[in-house]
Amino acid sequence: MSLYDNRFTKYWDFLFTELADPRTNHWAFISSPVPGLTIIGLYLYFVYSWGPKYMSNRKPFKLERTLIMYNLFQVILSTYLFVEGLDGAWLTKYNWRCEPVDFSENEEAMRVARGCYVYFLAKITELMDTVFFVLRKKERQISFLHMYHHTVMPMISWGVTKYYPGGHGTFIGVINSFVHIVMYSYYLFAAMGPQFQKYLWWKKYITNLQMIQFCMAFLHSAQLLYTDCGYPRWSVCFTLPNAIFFYMLFNDFALKTYKKPREVTSRDQNGNANGSLSANGADTLKCVQRNGICEKNDCNGAIDKEKKN
Repeated sequence: MSLYDNRFTKYWDFLFTELADPRTNHWAFISSPVPGLTIIGLYLYFVYSWGPKYMSNRKPFKLERTLIMYNLFQVILSTYLFVEGLDGAWLTKYNWRCEPVDFSENEEAMRVARGCYVYFLAKITELMDTVFFVLRKKERQISFLHMYHHTVMPMISWGVTKYYPGGHGTFIGVINSFVHIVMYSYYLFAAMGPQFQKYLWWKKYITNLQMIQFCMAFLHSAQLLYTDCGYPRWSVCFTLPNAIFFYMLFNDFALKTYKKPREVTSRDQNGNANGSLSANGADTLKCVQRNGICEKNDCNGAIDKEKKN
């Protein structure tokens, strides 16, 4: 048993101490994967079990002021990360083609490392998105895309902060922070009441912006396949498939949410057009009355007959 314990301790130390960046490894939530995985585990338990049970016999919480303050906080935090990423790296000294991690303790390198850490903490705070959905009984918003994104991103950003806090991989964090400025600004205005609805015409463009970011992430990461600057090439095994998968999920969401309904026209006994297919696929064809009977043609040409009230 002690031999097993010694091997386990040896592997644990190797994975989570020897391979880690000593500059960031002692920061809160970083030295061990247990705190982060515990938070994610509790998050999943709340979303899929305890939360729905707790709300089953309760009215949805409104949370207007809470949502305003939360979304404002996320806008400010995302703006800080975006500006910090540009000013501290990508617009000043980083090479857009390939950039290694600076493991030194000079101020520039530590600034980027701290930015990675704050980005990780931001992904933890964003778990509250789903908590609010549960408390407001917005179950339809809790899609596979939503849960995959909110579960995977904290783990990825934890790994970046622990092992490679800087360099080539931080590009997607900067782009993602910009997208979140736009996204949480939209949520902020939406939470401020119906009087702001007329200013929210740009909702569908947020999804397009999210897909663009994953195209940019794919192209930027793919440069590592033919460029060597010291940043680990094996990272593309995670970044490229993830970028493709995220793009596919957001594209599927966009098609289902924003695609215009296909017009399906049927004709009555006189050849007059009398209906079309609604956005959710429901049949909205008008009734054709004949001999006191209401006949409704569906899209397949079938006839449903109902007695006229």
